[in-house]
Amino acid sequence: MHIPSCPTQALEVVPFDAALAQALEPSPEYDITKWIYVPNHYGEYRYILGTRGQHPLICVGINPSTAAPDDLDNTLKSVERVALHNGFDSFLMFNVYAQRATRPDDMEPECNQALHRENMRAFDYALSLDAAGRPAVWAAWGTIIEKRNYLPACVRDMIALGHARGAQWFSAGKRSKKGHPHHPLYLRKDSPLDPFDVESYVADILEE
Repeated sequence: MHIPSCPTQALEVVPFDAALAQALEPSPEYDITKWIYVPNHYGEYRYILGTRGQHPLICVGINPSTAAPDDLDNTLKSVERVALHNGFDSFLMFNVYAQRATRPDDMEPECNQALHRENMRAFDYALSLDAAGRPAVWAAWGTIIEKRNYLPACVRDMIALGHARGAQWFSAGKRSKKGHPHHPLYLRKDSPLDPFDVESYVADILEE
């Protein structure tokens, strides 16, 4: 369980590029040839957690919880299983908002624009890691997207970055009554990825 200790505005947010440089240095905590973990230590926010490969599946949740390299929670274990079943050699867990909070109700009420800006740098980096230049993005935030008013705007920024990188969007499992993509938890490991029209989703559902 992670309960935020303070608003992220009270923190000195480490720029993504600096945090990535640190994450590429050898660590006594985990194998950097297997894992990408940015920042490379447990803290109040996380940009990326995943495994290294040539063809990663980028899974997008709402915000991070407690997972770390070699200590995946049940959600990330499900993400990894679905990624491998669908032909990907690795996975990257990304989030619409980078603040750690196990309970979405504990997320800060206002968007920290500095944190969001660096989180979008992280997303652009994740998109760049597909060796074939066709990044695959799995929308997997569930109904939690409704918890904070600023989250749809964050998704719109991600769509723009994905468009520039030629990203393909997917969902897995049955969508909610309102049309939100299914959260990874409790999905079968053989769940297929279905094409997801994220732009129509934002226009028709998030902007209602």
